[in-house]
Amino acid sequence: MAVAGNPLQSRVITPFQSRDFCREPNKDIFESVTVFCPSERAELVDLLTSEDVLLDLTQPLYLNFTHEAIVNRFERVYEAHDKITGDVYSCDTPPVDITAEELPPDVELVRLQPEHMKDVYDLYPASDIECREIFEKLVAELPAYGIFVEGQLAAWMVQSYYGAMFSMQTRPEFRRKGFGIYLARRLTKEVASRGYKPFVVIRPENDASRSLYCKLGFEKRFRTVRAVLRPR
Repeated sequence: MAVAGNPLQSRVITPFQSRDFCREPNKDIFESVTVFCPSERAELVDLLTSEDVLLDLTQPLYLNFTHEAIVNRFERVYEAHDKITGDVYSCDTPPVDITAEELPPDVELVRLQPEHMKDVYDLYPASDIECREIFEKLVAELPAYGIFVEGQLAAWMVQSYYGAMFSMQTRPEFRRKGFGIYLARRLTKEVASRGYKPFVVIRPENDASRSLYCKLGFEKRFRTVRAVLRPR
């Protein structure tokens, strides 16, 4: 089992080691724990609920995009609240060339910078979950593009770490102009050129996003869950 808490202090521990091995310098228990478990062996999650080294079983757990099979196993001990599901789609064969798809003369493709993030964040539908600073950090290090029409941000797309297509939005008045698929194709190719397999998390009810990414060769792999788990 791998544990990550304080970014300056992470280690691999076993249930046979002292509880103090997973304490921070101030002697508090790590606030963040990462456990790697093969989804086809979800029954191994039960090991976490039979010891007290990693988890305080009297406290809630906050899971962020965890494989559905693992969440289902946790729900034998916990009750899930505020569940949000998302299907993971990945692309094995990214688009080869996009140069043939030219934008209209009054439309400009711009590499986004941190100073663009206020406009981006205003369009982001989950601003109650993610903070604006996350976007600023992402675009400072990773590819992100916006389409501007006469100086106004019409559509944007941001990459996250490890090849994730973090989010894409188009202002309502600029939809159905092909901006979304242009950005997705551009960023998919760029993510692949950086050595990652492009993937995206799509809400099950989001037919538009699913249709767009399927056109680019993305295929569904599995379902993830974001939830708060409270002891039964």
